[in-house]
Amino acid sequence: MEAMDSVKKIMDHLGGKENLLSVNNCMTRLRVTVRDENKVREKDLRECPEVLGLVHDRANYYEVVVGPGKSRKYVDLCHEAGVPAAGAEEKNDWQQNKERIKSGQKESKVRSFLKVIGEIFVPLIPGVIAAGLCAGFASLISQLVPGYAEIPAWNLIYTLLSLINTSLATYITAWTGYRAAERFGGTPILGGMLGLITSLEGINTIAQILGLFNDAAPLQSILRQGRGGVLAVLLGAWLLSAAEKKIREHMPDSMDIIFTPFLSLLIVSVPYILLVMPVFGYVSSGIVWVFGKACMSESIIVRILTGFLSAALFLPMVAAGMHHGMVALYSVQLQELGFITLYPALAMAGAGQVGAALAILKKAKKTGNDRLVSVIRGALPAGFLGVGEPLIYGVTLPMGKPFLLAGLGAGFGGAFVMLMQVASTTWGPSGLLGVFVMTAGPKGPLVSMGSYLIGLVISYVCAFLITNTFLPEAETAPETAAPAVETAPETVPSEEVVSAEKSPDLSTFPRVKHGDTISFDAVGAEDFSHVIKDPVGIHARPAGELKKLLDPFDCHFVIEANGKTADAKSVMQLMSLGAAGGCELHCHAEGKDAKEAVRAAREFMEKKL
Repeated sequence: MEAMDSVKKIMDHLGGKENLLSVNNCMTRLRVTVRDENKVREKDLRECPEVLGLVHDRANYYEVVVGPGKSRKYVDLCHEAGVPAAGAEEKNDWQQNKERIKSGQKESKVRSFLKVIGEIFVPLIPGVIAAGLCAGFASLISQLVPGYAEIPAWNLIYTLLSLINTSLATYITAWTGYRAAERFGGTPILGGMLGLITSLEGINTIAQILGLFNDAAPLQSILRQGRGGVLAVLLGAWLLSAAEKKIREHMPDSMDIIFTPFLSLLIVSVPYILLVMPVFGYVSSGIVWVFGKACMSESIIVRILTGFLSAALFLPMVAAGMHHGMVALYSVQLQELGFITLYPALAMAGAGQVGAALAILKKAKKTGNDRLVSVIRGALPAGFLGVGEPLIYGVTLPMGKPFLLAGLGAGFGGAFVMLMQVASTTWGPSGLLGVFVMTAGPKGPLVSMGSYLIGLVISYVCAFLITNTFLPEAETAPETAAPAVETAPETVPSEEVVSAEKSPDLSTFPRVKHGDTISFDAVGAEDFSHVIKDPVGIHARPAGELKKLLDPFDCHFVIEANGKTADAKSVMQLMSLGAAGGCELHCHAEGKDAKEAVRAAREFMEKKL
C-alpha cells in the first residue's frame, strides 16, 4: 500500500495518469514519456521523499531516480494502473514522437543516436546482470572446488549456472533484435527472429555454399555464425522496421497479417546476411582490437593511462548524455571475448563520488550545514553499494567542483584495476556489489575480485584527499542571504540592461517553475540575451560555475532557451535546457541584487559561453 501511495504521488506530480504516454525502468530510474511537460510539477516531484533525483534532458521525457528495487516495483504498479510500457507509443506513433523530441531540443545527431542505443539495451540489463553473476559464480566454483565435475552436487550447480549464462551469451542477438525493432517502430518478434538468425549454425552453411567460410580458421571467415553481433542486428532491425512500414503502406488490410511479415523478413534477410553481417563483423573486430590494445596492452603505461582517463571522464560523459553508447561496446566485447575489459575501470567513477562526499561531509559538519550533512548521510549507504544517483544529483553535481574532483580521484582507482587487468562478466553492478561480477581477469577470479576491491579503496581515498584539499570549506557553508550593499552600485549603461527605480520585496513575486514562460515586464527586473559561442554549450562545468557565481546574489535569476525555462541557481535545470552552440539565451533577474547578478552573468557568458 505504501508503494502504491508513492507511485500515485509521483504520477500526480507528472501531470496525472492521463498525461503519461509510457513508463519503463532501468536499475534505479523510472523512464517516463509524457504528453505535455507543462503539466509536470518538477519542483514538487524533486521534493518527494521517494525521489532521489530527476533528469529532464529532452522534451516530454523524464528519468525519475528512485533507487534499485523500487524502480521495478514502481513501474509494475504504473502498468497495473493502466500506464503502458515504453515502446507502445513508439510503435503506434513513432514519427510523431520523433518529431516532437527533435523540435523540443537542439542536440547533436550523435548524442541522439547514443540515446536510442541506450533505450534499446536498458530493458536487457536485468538479464545481462543475472547471466553475468551466474558466470562469475561458475568461475569461482571451478577455481575453489577442485574436481567439481566429479562431485554430482557441485557439477549440477555449475551446469545450471552455465546454462543461465549461455542462454544470454548465445542468443543476445535475438534479445537485441526484439528490442531494437520495438524501438524503431517495427514488429518486435520479427526483429527477434532476424537477430536469432545471426547466431544459428545455418549461417555457416550459407557461407560455405558461397565460398565465404574459412574451414582452416573459422573465426577469420568473411561470413560465419554470429558475425557482426549486436551492431549488425541494430542496423538489420532498423532496415526491417523501415521495410515493414513501406510494405504495409501498399498491402491490403485483409492480407497484411500474412504477407507483410513474410515479405519483410525475406527481403531484408538477404542483404542482411550477405552485406550487413560481414561489414559489421569487421567493425566489431576493429572495436574489440582497439579496446583490447588499450585495456589489455602489454605496456603498463598504456593500461594505467587508459584506466585513469576512463574513470575520470566517465561521469562527465554521463552528465553530457554521451554514455548511452557504452552498452553497445559492452555487448560487443561480451559477445566477442566473453568478458568486458572497460567496465571495471568505469565502475570506479561511482566510488570517486563516495570519497568526495565523505570530504564534503567532513567540511559540512565544521560549517554547520545540517541540511547537507543529512543529505550525504542518507545517500552514502547506496553509494557504497554502487547506486550513485543520490550522491551525484543531490550533492556533487549541484556543487560543481566536487563532481569533477571526484572524477580525478576515481581515475587512480581506474588506473589500478586496468593495471591489474580486471575484467567483468557483465555490466550494471558496481560499488561493493560489483565484486561478484569481476571474475574474468586473466589472473583468475580471486585476484580479479581482490584487485577490484583495492581499486574501490584507492578511489575512495584519492577522491577524499583531492576534494578535501581543493574544495574550500566556505563552499559547504549553509546558504544565507547576501549582505546588504552599503555603497551605490556602479551605473550600468541603459542600452545594456533595463533598470528599475527600486528593488521589490522578493516575497511579492511568484516563483518561476522549470518550463514556465518568462514575462519580462516585472518591476525591478533586469534582462539581457546571449548567443552561445561554445559548440558544446551548457554542460556540467559551466552550469556549476554559473550557479556558484549567482548564489551570493539576493535575486531570482532565470534563463529561457529552446522554449524551456531554468532556475540559473540549479545545475540540473541549466543542463536540461539542451542549450548548445548557437542557441540564444534569454536571461532575466528580479530582486535586490538583480543588476549586479546580470552584470556578473553577462561577463561570465561572454568569457565561458
